[in-house]
Amino acid sequence: MFSILIPTWNNLPYLELCINSIREHSCADHEILVHVNEGSDGTLRWLQDQGIRHSHSSGNIGICLAVNHLAAMATQKWLLYMNDDMVCCPGWDTALIEKIRSAQDDKLFLSSILLEPILTRNDRVITQDHGRTPGNFDAAGLLQHYMDVPRDNMAGRASQPTLIAKRWWIMVGGYSLEFSPGMSSDDDLLIKLWIVGFRHFEIVAASRLYHFACSSTGRVRKNRGSREFALKWGITQGEFMRNYLLKSHGEKADALMNCIPKPTLSGRFKRAIHGLLSSIPLGDISAWNATPGLIFSDWRIDVDVDPEDGR
Repeated sequence: MFSILIPTWNNLPYLELCINSIREHSCADHEILVHVNEGSDGTLRWLQDQGIRHSHSSGNIGICLAVNHLAAMATQKWLLYMNDDMVCCPGWDTALIEKIRSAQDDKLFLSSILLEPILTRNDRVITQDHGRTPGNFDAAGLLQHYMDVPRDNMAGRASQPTLIAKRWWIMVGGYSLEFSPGMSSDDDLLIKLWIVGFRHFEIVAASRLYHFACSSTGRVRKNRGSREFALKWGITQGEFMRNYLLKSHGEKADALMNCIPKPTLSGRFKRAIHGLLSSIPLGDISAWNATPGLIFSDWRIDVDVDPEDGR
């Protein structure tokens, strides 16, 4: 049903939990594809032993390139990008599949409710502490309590897991390289989908995953995504979310059906300032990865694994 795309960077204990939960708690036979950044912790050997299709780069190539590459390997109609530190709860995919089947077309951007151990005041997250590392993960407690807190479906916005049809991912170009290694690439994808006619962005409350939030982003030089977004679109991320995304799920949705986001005074001002005073995005890309040839010189796909076995 889905091609599940998982980038990972020396995070094997989390990745094992993630993939085992997909296998245990999915109602459908999903294709699992993994991109391994570096893989010095045994990840490559484990994936080979598990018969999971994967690609590999000697260093960290970032989310944009890794997920786009996995999308090109995918054989299923629907792509679901998932972080390697997520654990699927029972029914996670059932709720998403039901939403797909009830929709009028495939212009859907769907995501799930996350359960996290730390209070973040994020309305897309339910605070439940079932462990902060694989070593103290309380699987039994999660299975007992993951549906304890009721939530309604809500307007979608940048979040993982991310589910869209493969044909739309290809049409809009997936994650844009200028946002490498990945900050704000989700918001950029959302506005591209809006421009091609998407109006159904939804977080499906019955689909739930536990998220350790171990964040690999602390190990990389982050790009200044909010500035790159304003430079590219002439509108800030906050304005796009408030004035368009959040209003697409409610009473005012009809008024936005034929509306393309409009550049704002704030966005245009920021675009002018950043354009004059910064080297974004090329400066960010160079700062993140000054020697890209060393990373891409030994890029490879594991072609010895039969696609039918990597599920």
